[in-house]
Amino acid sequence: MSLIKSISGIRGTIGGRPGDGLSPLDIVKFASAYGIWIKQTYGSQKPRIVIGRDARLSGEMVNNIVCGTLVGLGIDVIDVGLSTTPTVEIAVTDLNTDGGIILTASHNPKQWNALKLLNNKGEFISDIEGKFILELAEKEDFNYADVNDLGVYSQRHDLINLHIQKVLALPYVDVDAIRQANFKVVVDAVNSTGGFVIPQLLESLGVQTIHKLHCDASGHFAHNPEPLPEHLRDLSQEVVKTNADLGISVDPDVDRLALVCEDGEMFGEEYTLVAVADAVLQYHKGGNTVSNLSSTRALRDVTEKMGGSYSASAVGEVNVVNMMKETNAIIGGEGNGGVILPEIHYGRDALVGVAIFLTHLAKYGKTTSMLRQSYPNYFISKNKIELTPQIDVDKVLESIHAKYKNQPVNTIDGVKIEFDKEWVHLRKSNTEPIIRIYSESQSLSTADTLAKKIIEDIKEIIK
Repeated sequence: MSLIKSISGIRGTIGGRPGDGLSPLDIVKFASAYGIWIKQTYGSQKPRIVIGRDARLSGEMVNNIVCGTLVGLGIDVIDVGLSTTPTVEIAVTDLNTDGGIILTASHNPKQWNALKLLNNKGEFISDIEGKFILELAEKEDFNYADVNDLGVYSQRHDLINLHIQKVLALPYVDVDAIRQANFKVVVDAVNSTGGFVIPQLLESLGVQTIHKLHCDASGHFAHNPEPLPEHLRDLSQEVVKTNADLGISVDPDVDRLALVCEDGEMFGEEYTLVAVADAVLQYHKGGNTVSNLSSTRALRDVTEKMGGSYSASAVGEVNVVNMMKETNAIIGGEGNGGVILPEIHYGRDALVGVAIFLTHLAKYGKTTSMLRQSYPNYFISKNKIELTPQIDVDKVLESIHAKYKNQPVNTIDGVKIEFDKEWVHLRKSNTEPIIRIYSESQSLSTADTLAKKIIEDIKEIIK
């Protein structure tokens, strides 16, 4: 069993003893701490919080405990039921609530669940806020409401439709162009909420031929839910079998988007953001973009070609959002298929990605694979090196920095070293003695070679 208490919330496997897995007692404790923080931070006598969840098997159980706990604190709860992470984020501001909780373990397997915590802007809480909530949880000094002051529980079932309408209203979305393109699309939603959300969006966009794969929203994930190439073989085969123009894959909470070309090849998670940003930059020439340090250089190339400036943030959605605000970026995200468009909200949103990508593809007028080939071609090699707990990881990173001090180096999150159009990024894990090593080049073999060189450097430093 596993329980991870982090600044963004609590994540764990269902079952086990309290403190070992995500038990009912742990859920009560952390929901209570978040509720207390909301009351202290926003000072509302009767706070309101939005709750939504993905379709994983434990979702209803966790939802009942969280909602009951918040009501017990005197907080009004608006339960939007089966939903998506971006829908809940939008709901916080649309419904003018004091916060929100998304019950999802994102791309983790079915035995996991999590409480992801939002502030009153519908954005993930900050590091400082997260640490304060963790401290409250550990103290367990909770004061629940008297019977006359209990919160009120209510439900809303129209938020998905409101989310879709906001997406359709974006200036980068052209329903007529998509309808005229007469796309055939296959959707793999890993049997979670994307199974009904993405087809509903596609129908609203004028897509008439939709093949559904793993779309029953039962929570019985048909494959590993992280939308990586090795997990999307069913989708790839179905795209070719049905002669589709495009395959769409989303993770269980629908904030990550991966695409498959008409020939069954991966468009590449890294290139979801590149293509969508390219479409948006057509309207905002000179606009700024942001992704994290471990994302492809292709976004920088596309941005600079359009006269804009690209910035790299530390890894993590909250860090990307903060950098976007600092640089007034028009679009940003992460190389894991996460697209963040501030015009709609500061959060990764696969619905936004789908709608803009389909518009872009329709106006491009050629195949999905040809659109992919129109972008700079980079390959990322992802590696890690395991260290003994006695090794000072920070000292290792400092030594690597010193060794390559004559190269452009970024140290906001580990060490990223640039070699012309190649780079390598080293960062330590927060939970285990591991250094993650990502490298990128214009061929996979070169990226692998670059990573191996750095790994040898690390081993030499350890000696």
